[in-house]
Amino acid sequence: MKRSQAARAISETAPVFAALGDDVRLRLVTRLAGEGPLSIARLTEGEDVTRQAVTKHLHVLARAGLVESARDGRENVWRLEPRRLGDAQRHLDAISKRWDEALERLRLFVEEEP
Repeated sequence: MKRSQAARAISETAPVFAALGDDVRLRLVTRLAGEGPLSIARLTEGEDVTRQAVTKHLHVLARAGLVESARDGRENVWRLEPRRLGDAQRHLDAISKRWDEALERLRLFVEEEP
């Protein structure tokens, strides 16, 4: 990956990692991934936060491109947008690959006979 592409990938992925850095938001994403689309009322069940707080967290996730909402009668139903999680996974995979390559170079250097 070229330097400008890497910088662009980081700037595009950073909001995803920032949004997932909060435990409430991470739990919301986990619920949406496991249970499918849910209303705010359903997402609030079992949480120690108010509907208003859940709504604010969902808007942060939406700005990061992780969730979308759609009107269903009187409620907004939120669903996970898996593409953004896939983008983040690919970014982490690229970082992991670079680390693996660096560790292999270090291993070869250390094991090199004097």
